[in-house]
Amino acid sequence: MQDKRVYLRPTQEADLEQLFRFQLDEEAGYLAAFMPANHTDPVAYREKYTRFLHDPTIHMQTILVAGIVVGSIAKFVQEGDAEITYWIDRSFWGQGIATAAAKKFLALESARPLFGRVAFDNVGSQRVLGNCGFVKVGTDKGFARARQTEVEEFIYRLA
Repeated sequence: MQDKRVYLRPTQEADLEQLFRFQLDEEAGYLAAFMPANHTDPVAYREKYTRFLHDPTIHMQTILVAGIVVGSIAKFVQEGDAEITYWIDRSFWGQGIATAAAKKFLALESARPLFGRVAFDNVGSQRVLGNCGFVKVGTDKGFARARQTEVEEFIYRLA
């Protein structure tokens, strides 16, 4: 059953300020683990994501609940693979919003296979991917700027 509270719409430049503030949350950043080096720089964020809005290989949607911007979800291509990424404002965690948004996004986005990468200890995000039909297919390690250490990540795939 689709969650009617959750609505997606194409991301607009006007959304970027709010989305930037969400990713400044240190606890959320810790769980996400893999952050850009300059993630606290609003000018760099706006330039990067404004560029992304005009990139035809990137499909960005803003997540709304009751008309309030609560996060974002996107498909991008990295090293030839289509990948999914999402971010939900921490004050909305644990309400099923990420899963509902991901299911709605997957109905809009046809790229398959689609991969998702999740820090080994981000159980909530692992659950979201599993609930959406992604299957764990491997692991990798990388330097997580939010933690200033190398972190194992799980790789999920949706066929």
